[in-house]
Amino acid sequence: MTSLPLVFDAPRRGLPPRHLADLTADQRRTAVAELGEQAFRAKQLSNHYFARLTVDPDEMTDIPAVRREKLVRDLMPTLFTEVRKVTCDDGTTRKTLLRAHDGTLVESVLMRYPDRATLCISSQAGCGMACPFCATGQAGLTRNLSTAEIVDQVRIGAAAMRDGELPGGPGRLSNIVFMGMGEPLANYSRVVAAVRRITDPAPEGLGISQRSVTVSTVGLVPGIRKLTDAGLQVRLAVSLHTPDDELRDTLVPVNNRWKVAEVLDAARGYADKTGRRVSIEYALIREVNDQPWRADLLGKLLRTRLGQLAHVNVIPLNPTPGSKWDASPKPVEREFVRRVNAAGVSCTVRDTRGQEIAAACGQLAAEG
Repeated sequence: MTSLPLVFDAPRRGLPPRHLADLTADQRRTAVAELGEQAFRAKQLSNHYFARLTVDPDEMTDIPAVRREKLVRDLMPTLFTEVRKVTCDDGTTRKTLLRAHDGTLVESVLMRYPDRATLCISSQAGCGMACPFCATGQAGLTRNLSTAEIVDQVRIGAAAMRDGELPGGPGRLSNIVFMGMGEPLANYSRVVAAVRRITDPAPEGLGISQRSVTVSTVGLVPGIRKLTDAGLQVRLAVSLHTPDDELRDTLVPVNNRWKVAEVLDAARGYADKTGRRVSIEYALIREVNDQPWRADLLGKLLRTRLGQLAHVNVIPLNPTPGSKWDASPKPVEREFVRRVNAAGVSCTVRDTRGQEIAAACGQLAAEG
C-alpha cells in the first residue's frame, strides 16, 4: 500500500508571505495598524480585493500613493503568475495554469453554463491520496496551498466573469467546487478559512453563497467530522468510485484506513447536521467499477445509509495520456445509472466539460 500523508494542516514551509486574504477582518485591522496605518485602511484594501477584485495599486486611488505601495507590498504580495490558458466548448470552458511564488503549478477551471458560472479550484499542489486513475494522484503531493492562494483563484475567476472574458458577456461567478488538485480535507483549516473568505459578504469576503460551494473528499473521516462541526452550509461531495471495500482499497487507497461504511456514516452525520444532500462522486471506469452488480450494491448501500440524502454523480472517466484506464461505453453508463435510480437513489451523469483541454485535475500541470 502507498504511504499516505494524511496529516491535517502541514507546516507553512513553501507557503507565500502573509496576504490580506489569509486574515480575518479583525486581523486585517491589526496588520494595518502594525504598518503604522489607521484601521480604516483595512476596509479600503478589503474593498479593492474582495469587492473590486483588483490587486493593482494604481487603481486604489482612495489611498494616498505613498501609503498604497507599502500596503500592497506588505498585504497583497503577488500570489500567482499566469502560465497559460486553454479553452474549449466554444470558449465557455477555460482552464488556467498558474505558477506560485515558489514555482509550484496550480490549476483552476472556469465553466460557463446558461444559468450559472462554476469555478473548479485547487486546494493543494498535487495530491497525496494516490488514486491510480487520477492525474494529480499520479503526480504526488507538492504542498498545501495557503488560504490566500485558494481564495485568489476565486478572485481571478470572478474578475474574468465580471469582465466578460468568456462568451456571453459580463456575468457573475456563482458556484465554487473544491474538485481541482488536491484533497481539501487534508488541508482542512486553510480550506475552511478560504470558504469563509469566499462566502463572507463583500467587502469582508467575495460574497458567494455557502450553499453554492462544494467541498469534496475521498473519504477522510476525521475531516468530514470536523467539517460537520464547522457550522457551514457547503455541500459535501464524497468521491466513492465503488461501493465495495475490496476494489476501493485499490482505487482509493485511503480506504485502507477508513472503509466505505465509516465514510458513509460520517457523510450521513454531515447531512443530518446541515440538512443538505451529499453528492456521491463515481468515476465510471471501463470493466473496473461499471458492472451491473456494483450499481445494484451502490444503490442498496446508499438507500440504507443515506436514504434521500444522497445524489450520485456518475462521471465519465477522462483518461490521462498513456493510462490503462478508460471510460465505460455509453450503454454501460446508461444501464448503471438506470439501476441506481431503480434502487431509489437519485443518480445522473455529470456534464463533462473540457476533455480536449485536459481539464481533469492535474493533467495540464503534468504537461508542464
